[in-house]
Amino acid sequence: MLDFVGRGHRTCDGVSRRTFLKVGSLALGGLSLPGLLRLRAQTKEKGTPRRSVILLWLAGGPSHIDMYDLKPNAPIEVRGEFKPVRTNVPGIQISEHLPRQARILDRLAVVRSAYHTNAGHGMGSQWMLTGYQPTIEVNDNIYPSCGSVVAKRKGANEPGLPAYVNLPHALNLGKAAYLGASYNPFAPDHDPNLDNFQVRNLRLPGQIDAKRLGRRRELLGELDKLRRDIDTRGDLEGLDTFYRDGLEMVTNRRAQKAFDIHKESPKLRDQYGRHVLGQCCLLARRLVEAGVTFVTIQAGGGWDTHTVNFQQLKNILLPKYDQALTALVSDLFDRGLQDEVLVMTMGEFGRTPRINPQAGRDHWPGAMSIVYAGGGLKMGQVIGTTNANAEYPTSKPATPGCVLSTMYHVLGIDWKHVFHDQANRPLPILNEGEPIKELI
Repeated sequence: MLDFVGRGHRTCDGVSRRTFLKVGSLALGGLSLPGLLRLRAQTKEKGTPRRSVILLWLAGGPSHIDMYDLKPNAPIEVRGEFKPVRTNVPGIQISEHLPRQARILDRLAVVRSAYHTNAGHGMGSQWMLTGYQPTIEVNDNIYPSCGSVVAKRKGANEPGLPAYVNLPHALNLGKAAYLGASYNPFAPDHDPNLDNFQVRNLRLPGQIDAKRLGRRRELLGELDKLRRDIDTRGDLEGLDTFYRDGLEMVTNRRAQKAFDIHKESPKLRDQYGRHVLGQCCLLARRLVEAGVTFVTIQAGGGWDTHTVNFQQLKNILLPKYDQALTALVSDLFDRGLQDEVLVMTMGEFGRTPRINPQAGRDHWPGAMSIVYAGGGLKMGQVIGTTNANAEYPTSKPATPGCVLSTMYHVLGIDWKHVFHDQANRPLPILNEGEPIKELI
């Protein structure tokens, strides 16, 4: 057994949550960091340019009618408190509480006509993040998340980096399901806004020096030979590469440098916002620039605004979101990365057009707004419409499959590619939807 161990919180069974590289029990598929690094071992789509995705996940369900699809002529119990303002694209208006985005809307595209039919957090999230509607409410993946699919089909853009990262923590429904644990996301499990921000699993524990690491690397090679000798079915083929790359990530400077947000200037960090969302967006930009292919950012869980919807939005949620997204998009354009990096923002559903007695809005999957930026797509437009109360699409409806296939198109991934689950059932990446043609 080879372990890299370190200090960390422990669960009730006494096992450290700070899981480091392990060699042992391999037949059970017990992979941690090395299994997260696909790198050279995975199948890659050929002939596509280097591209990456940053997804801002607005967990809880953002209020489309108060952000991107305001209805100023609707009754007061529908339109609410917020007013629309003009943007820098003639004829397009968005919420007064997104003033920064209003000034750069020529660099954004808003799809107002996305929808599905499930109002449960878990099922709605799984649908939006995987393209498949589950039949039961669950807190784990039945189908692989879009980030895991990208990790499987594309791998990392640069060796020594993970293909798929979650910030700041692993997303509950961001896992790989039947694709296998090696395509789960890597997460730092720490707030990048903190002065002492560090990334778990990227530092050698104090009791292991380089000489000891070298001896363990040699031992790993011997164990690889043993595994190949006893692996008659080929189940463990390639695990030596995963572990070698895991050691490489710990010992080289590429990943450590990419995650070192302290290298950014204080001025730029201020522009993104000195809060967890802002700094996660800045860190995501560093990661995709370095070679990570897919980053999902958890934009807080406060978007489930059943009570005092307007106070929460205008005082807490929208100022941070507006600042962070605008800074991210502007930074990517300033660096000439607008064609290489696609930014998306979405949640599991929208909010009810009718305001409830607690001055809140409840779950509403019948209509939602999706924001795209960059990725070589056509910006400066609004796509689709909803009815007078923002209840359902009236033109250009977009299903979860449409939303995700647009992203896969940007990455050069065939969204009709077929995987097979543990029962050898054929499962395409998406079973419905086509890329949104107005964006292509």
